[in-house]
Formats: sequence, structure tokens, C-alpha cells
Amino acid sequence: MSLITSLARMEAVRDGRARPLTTVRHRHLAERPLVLVPLTTAGEAGAPLGALVGTDRDAPRLLVVAQPRDRDLRFAFLAELADAVLPYVEGFADAVETEERKETDPETGKKVPVEVELCAEAPQLLVPGAAAVEYVRLLGRSMRFRRTAEQDPEAAYPAPPRVPLLGRWLTHFGERARVPGSSLLLPMTQLLSRHWATGQSNLEDQHLGALLAWIAPPPGSTGAEAALRAELERDGDGLLRCPPAGPATDPAFDNKRLAPATSRYDRARAEAAEAAAALEAAGGAGAPMARARQRAAVESAEREIRALLESQLRPTWDAVWHGVDLLRELRAGERVADRWKRDRWSYTAHRDRVRAGEPPQPRRDDAVTAARKLATRETALAQLDAQEALDDPLVMATRRLAGEAFAGEVIEVVMAYSTAKVPRPRPLVTVRTDDSPLLAEGAKIFRAHGATAQTAEFVGPVAGEPGALTVRLTGGMGRGKVPDAGSVPEKGDRVCWTLFEHSPRGGPELPDPERTPWTHGGPPGEAVEAPDPVTPEDHL
Repeated sequence: MSLITSLARMEAVRDGRARPLTTVRHRHLAERPLVLVPLTTAGEAGAPLGALVGTDRDAPRLLVVAQPRDRDLRFAFLAELADAVLPYVEGFADAVETEERKETDPETGKKVPVEVELCAEAPQLLVPGAAAVEYVRLLGRSMRFRRTAEQDPEAAYPAPPRVPLLGRWLTHFGERARVPGSSLLLPMTQLLSRHWATGQSNLEDQHLGALLAWIAPPPGSTGAEAALRAELERDGDGLLRCPPAGPATDPAFDNKRLAPATSRYDRARAEAAEAAAALEAAGGAGAPMARARQRAAVESAEREIRALLESQLRPTWDAVWHGVDLLRELRAGERVADRWKRDRWSYTAHRDRVRAGEPPQPRRDDAVTAARKLATRETALAQLDAQEALDDPLVMATRRLAGEAFAGEVIEVVMAYSTAKVPRPRPLVTVRTDDSPLLAEGAKIFRAHGATAQTAEFVGPVAGEPGALTVRLTGGMGRGKVPDAGSVPEKGDRVCWTLFEHSPRGGPELPDPERTPWTHGGPPGEAVEAPDPVTPEDHL
């Protein structure tokens, strides 16, 4: 935890209200996000219990599994989820724009410009917390390899047609959520805690109700008091007034409400089955009325379960939208659009893979793919840290306190030139600063907020002048013998220099999978697990 974050948390305790950690919003927020609030059963990983899903805050779609142990009901739930999510996800696939990129010509090996399609927008999924993100990944993994009746007519429990396709998309969203700065799948607790500091621990910030209580406490109450009520307050029946954000449910709710309601549902179904068998044995006398009564009993028990689950899901649904309202009050950072563009490229690439008929994502990545994913995430993290600091003076202040940047006033500029055969301008700029950067002589530094991407090297402190540091400009001044206008700071200017690169690049090139050495999964030609065959349901 940085010094500024610690100070903000102490101020939140003092003031009874969360303190801002940023001055801008560092994540993209779509105009029409899809909110998904899932619930799962206790004791069985991945068994869905219910969900609220939709893009309209006033009209969510409630999905319920009345008996999670019933495989048919679970498949029906997944089919409903596919009907709710896939139209939204696919709705961005055809609105495209063209962009010119340079790609390697396989014949000449040279870079040539080509026009490629890029989706103009991409879907965005919002979930309550980090546990819901993992649940989305788990759902995707459990769905993308399901066999449909068309794929395998002999399958004992065939999945509905669109379920495997939804699994592929949820897997993509889950994988993309692991890339720092990505906004395709976002947990609301992470979004809020990135922009506000509360007076509680990071673990307590995972409770969405408590987090919102600190950010926007009710009138006449402090954040600590409101958060305590959100975490612990129960009604006369012992149920939490602020249900957990899922996917796990409150044990008291499970024991006191859900379990008895599920037992009544099971009993109604069993009685309906027994009555149907008795009617069939009796020759069907009085069958229509009896079946109607039994069907009404089952539907009544199911409506009770739906009402109970909605009572647990709706507060979280409203809390997620409340968080969206709070985040919309912050303007987006300057470089947020660049990171969202990378998300759009990711969405477009997965759309193309699906349309090309490629098989689902493998169960396990090969060594090269895993290394590429790790390198991508490391590069994305370095870029995110740099871009947030460049977009936000509060974040830059954190880096300055850590000795990773310094800012000050230019007190002297001396024109100098290199000793090369063709001399180049190398001005010496002296800056007076109150910061204490961790610099060594000759260290490379980068100018923030300049007209161009400018590099310099640290010369050293000025003797006899406390806080005065001299740097030598080494780039960003044009190609001529005279620096371009405005490229060299003038006396009296405020400048900021960072020790970190503003556009960090990735690592070295990795070999193709077929050239992977035996130490990393080879040798080439070794038999690998065959992917599942592609069916029409796998296409958009």
C-alpha cells in the first residue's frame, strides 16, 4: 500500500467517508453495459442457483434453478442465460470500422500495410465482485465443451444448442479479465476501490454493500457505521438486510428460507409424479383436473423460490447500478480509450475465430501460448501503471513519493552539444524540486506531459544548491542541429520527469508452437489432445 493510499484511508476514518484516490476514471465504462449478478449453491462448485441479468436497471431478467441437483433444470438455466447474454454480445459483431495495420508478407518477409476490420464497439460485462469474475470463468469452462444433441445423438444429457457458444464467450471474457487495464469484464468492488479509499481493509472492501456505505453513507451516519450495518444487520428472522453480493449465499438464508422452499418444491414434484402414475394406472379418469392441480402446486412452489432468490439478488443488482452512477461522475482518463481499443481488438479477434470455425479454447494452454499470455499481462501491467500516472496527478504524486518521479521548476537551461562527428543538441536543464528521486548518475529518465516523447539522462545534483538536479536532454528535440520550438523547457517552466518508461514494450519473440523444445512440451510432432469438433452452434 502506497503512502498516499495509507493517508487517504486515515483521512477516511477521520472524516467518516471514503476519500478519492484518483481525479479521473481509469477504466472504460460502456454506455450500455450488461450487468450479471449470479448466485450458486453451497457445497457444489459451479452449480447455478439463480441470476439477475440485463442492460436495463429497471427491468432485469430473473433466471432461477428451483432444484440445482436436477441436470435438466440446470441446462434450462444455461439455455436461458445464453438467450439473455448472447444477443448482447453478438450485437457488436457487425458494426465495424477499417484500420490500416502493417503485417508481414509471407513471401517477401517485409511489412506491408493492410486494411483490417475493427469492431466499432465491444460488449462490457459488470459483475458485483472478484468472486463473480471467477464464477464466470468457471461457467465458461464448464459450458464450452458441452455436447449438444446434434454433436452427439447418443449423449445422455445433451446441452441446449447455444450453451457451448456462450461458454466460449464467457471463457474469453474471463481470460481477458486477467489482463491489467482490460474493461470487458469488470467487478464493481475492484472498480470502486481503485477510485476511492475507505477506512477499512482491502478484504472488507470486497463487500459491495460496505464499500458503497463508505463512499456514499446515508445522511446522519458515518461510513464506518453504515458499513457495519451493511455487513451485520439482520431482520427479525435472522436474515441479512444487505445480502452478500454472491455468488455464495447467506447460510442463514439457505437454512431458514431456501432449504424449506426447495423441499416443498421437491415434494410437489414428487406428488405430481405419483399422481400421474396413479392416474395412468386408473385409466386416466379425472386426469385433466388432477394434473392441473398438481401443476399449480409445482408452479406455486417454484414461484416461492423465485421470489426468495429475487429478494437476495435485487439489492446487489441495485448496488451495482449505484456504483455505475458514482463512476459516471468521474471523467475518463485520457488514455482509457487506448486501452478500450485493445479490448475491441480482442473482441474482434475472438469474433473472427468463432466465425472461422476454430475449435473452443483448449483445457490447458501449451507452453508458448502460456508464455505469451504471461508476457502480455506483464506488459499490460507496466503500461497501465505508467498511463494512470500520466493521466492523473494524484497517481503521479504516489510515484513521486516512491522516488519513481520528480517534478519542479526549471531554474537554468544551458545549451550543449554532443561530441559525435555530427554534433547534436544536448541541453543541460537544471530543476529545483522538493522530491527525492532514486536516481544514479547516467540513469535514463522520461519527460511527462511534454509536447513530444522526450528522454534524458541524470547528470547529478548541483553542488551548493539543495534540491537542484541537472539532467541532459537526449531526445525528443527533432533531427536538426537546432532543437524544435517548444521541445526544450525554458526557465520558469514546471516539468515532471519519471524513472519509468511511458510506453513499455513486450519481451522477446517466442517460438512457434510447432518449434517448442522438448523441455517445454515438445518435441514437435508429439501427439496432442484433439479438439472437439466444431458444429453449426459454435458459429455466430
